[in-house]
Parts: sequence; C-alpha cells; structure tokens
Amino acid sequence: MNSFRLRHAALPLFALLLILTLPRVAFAQTKPGQPAAVVAPPEAPASAPISLSARKVYEQARSQLLQIRTVLKGRASQTSVGSGFLVSREGHIVTNFHVVAEAALKPERHDLVYVTADGREAPLQILQLDVLHDLALLKAADTSKPVTGFDALAFRLDAQPLSQGERIYSLGNPLDVGFAVTEGTYNGLVKRSFYPQIFFGGALSGGMSGGPALDEQGRVIGINVARRVDGEQVSFLVPASFAVALLARGRNAAPIKAASYGIVTDQLMQHQQALTDRFIQQGWKTFTHPRYKVPVPVDTFMRCWGSSEPSRTGGLDLERSDCVMDTRIFVGDYTTGALGVRHEAYDGAKLGALRFASRYSASFRNESFTRLRSEHQTKPQCHEEYVDRNGLALRAVVCLRAYKKLPGLYDLAVLVATLDQTQAGVQGRFDAQGLSFANAQKLAKHYLEAYAWSK
Repeated sequence: MNSFRLRHAALPLFALLLILTLPRVAFAQTKPGQPAAVVAPPEAPASAPISLSARKVYEQARSQLLQIRTVLKGRASQTSVGSGFLVSREGHIVTNFHVVAEAALKPERHDLVYVTADGREAPLQILQLDVLHDLALLKAADTSKPVTGFDALAFRLDAQPLSQGERIYSLGNPLDVGFAVTEGTYNGLVKRSFYPQIFFGGALSGGMSGGPALDEQGRVIGINVARRVDGEQVSFLVPASFAVALLARGRNAAPIKAASYGIVTDQLMQHQQALTDRFIQQGWKTFTHPRYKVPVPVDTFMRCWGSSEPSRTGGLDLERSDCVMDTRIFVGDYTTGALGVRHEAYDGAKLGALRFASRYSASFRNESFTRLRSEHQTKPQCHEEYVDRNGLALRAVVCLRAYKKLPGLYDLAVLVATLDQTQAGVQGRFDAQGLSFANAQKLAKHYLEAYAWSK
C-alpha cells in the first residue's frame, strides 16, 4: 500500500458525506514532453510494405484527411497536433476530444487550425463534444470561406458488421511528419471496456488521434484513439456509430465560444450515474477469503489481478487482489470516472502479536488520498470510525475531494481494516473518481456493507 498519512475528522462516518459541500491513459496525439503511460501515444508505424489495397484506400481518402493543430492564441506556435477527417460536404470534421481539449477548456489561450494534405490551412471552431467517447465535432471558423474541394468520407452502416480478421486501414499524420496509412486487422470489441471500443490489430502513432480507420471500400468504421504501450499491435478505435450520432446532434449547432467545463461536467454526471448503477447491480464475487466476505467485484468491466508475497525472513505474509477499470474519461489535465477495488490479506503468525499490530497499523495509516494536484481538487476531508458488521469489527476511513472546475463531482476513497485477530487480518480500499455527492454516499455504503463473516 502507499505511503501517505490520513487526515481525520470528528464526525460520524456518513455525517461527513451528508454535510460536505466543498466546491496509463495517454492518447495518440503528439504533444511536447508527453510521458508514456499504460495506454499511450503509439510508436511510429512498422516499416512493413504497404499493400495495394492500402495504397488505394489512402489515395481515395487523402483529400478528406486533416491535421488538427492546437496553437497558442495570437502566435504560430503549436502546443499539440492530432488528426481529423471531413464527414459532410458542409465541412464538418470529426476528431478526438483529447486532440482539442486545450482549446475547448482554455479558449482564451488556444486556437484550433486544420491543415490539409496539400498544405492549405484555416481556423476551426468547436460545435459539439462527446467527452465520454472522446470525440469532437468541428467546422471551419470562417463561414464566409467555406471548405470546398472536399468530398466527405462515408460511414460503414451498422447493418454491415465487421468480421474478425477483416482488414482495417488507419489514416492520420503520425508524429507530425506527414500523412500516412497503417494497415491492421479488426479483432472485435475490447473486453471489459465500459464503453464500446474496437480492438485494432495494428500500430498507431502519436499524432494519429482523431484520424479515420477505414475498411477496404474506404468507409469509416472507427476513429483512432490510443494504443497499449505494454504490447505490440494493440490499438484502439472509437466505433464510428458514435461519430454518426455526434454529427446528427451537432450538424446545425452554434459554435462553442466559452470554456467547456459545463459541458464536460454534464456528461460526467451522466457517466457517474451509469457507472454507479452498473457497479452495484453486478454484485460481488463469492468465496474471496476463508474467514471473511471481502468485496471483490465481478470482472464485467474491471480487471482483477492477484499476487502472493510470502515473507523470506519469517515476517509478514501477504496476498493481494487489485481490480481496476481500463476505461477512464479524459478531461484535460487528468482523467476521471473510474473505480478501483483492492484488498490485502496479512498473516503475521511468525511475527507475534505486538510486531504484527505495529506493521498492520502502519500499513493502514500510510495511505494516500491525494490523487490530483491542489489546482484541480480541494484538500481531502476524511473521517475515521469503528464499524460493527454483525460482530465483525472494522476500522474505516472515508475521504472526499471536490473538483474545483467540475462542480458537484467528487473523488471518494474508503479504507477498511478487520480487527478481530491479533496476528492476521484483511485491509481493503475502494476508490471512485468523479461521483455526485449522493452516489459517493451510495457506493461507500455498498462497499462497507459487503464486509461480513464468511459462512
């Protein structure tokens, strides 16, 4: 477990929740100094020869491809680049939200421009955002000079589903070195993703975010979004159906002029409600510990890993379960909208009661409740209390942090330790990001009530 100290208050466990009113994902875009993470900007495309089909698809779609640049307002310097593509004759453009996030959230500091494959450049405006699926709908900002000379890319109909192994051609501007095509295969939808994503068996690159992925007939089947850095040829696409829906909603929308935190907050509210409902509905696994019922979620949209660390020096034996979501919602400088559950089972029979109590207590104290910098969230407000679960004594801490620019949303952390044994015990932790106040209450209660004696 981590090494930070708790903050304690002096209120009943849920009274704090009732009165509190405090106001590895990276993506396939190119940005200076961007660190690698679990899901990150892809490497440069492999040097495999391009097939005749790929060449044909690229030549047909080249004039509909765009590079999307975020630039400092009043200056020519770009701060990040991604890709996009035309989806209507009127000049509507689809890309990823994370490609335009700086301009959407800080419009006083950033502008957007597009660059065509033949070098033409023009300013852009944002019409609509879909933060949950990482999409944005754009259009040329100068309506007196409409985009001309382009045909829109067509979408493949949902009635024509892809088959496993079908060829896919991903297009974009990798690493800001020029427009390119990457060939790969369709491998179905990603397992355990909270929202549908396509598993693309191909190499994406930084700068290709927001570019189209096409079938052999040149129809859009997805939008480039990210790749895994801990594997090869494991990349991800947003299904095209979400872009179709976004275009339908935003085709006649007025441009978004102000910072989009309100839009982001509204969509995150929808997400956290769906997340809370689905998480509670799925229930807990059974037989998670020989002595206790320990809350371990069913892995429908979470992935659980276990490990065992027997002491080599006659000390503390440890078994650990760690369950996390792959899906996180990008909101600019950070991600939110995810859940995490873990527990550690301790066996200190070789230590003796006093040494075990010291080690066990220290592990409980040294937990972090600070995920984001103070510029994004308030300080954590925490309360510790002892809870009786039908004779099972628990030590519990509940903490909340509010988002400063996403009003009404909080991060929740619940830490629990069993207290009925002198040389063994279980400690658990539940984390939920981007919750409403009511759902923070509901999920904290749901987690604490899952602890019980094993029958």
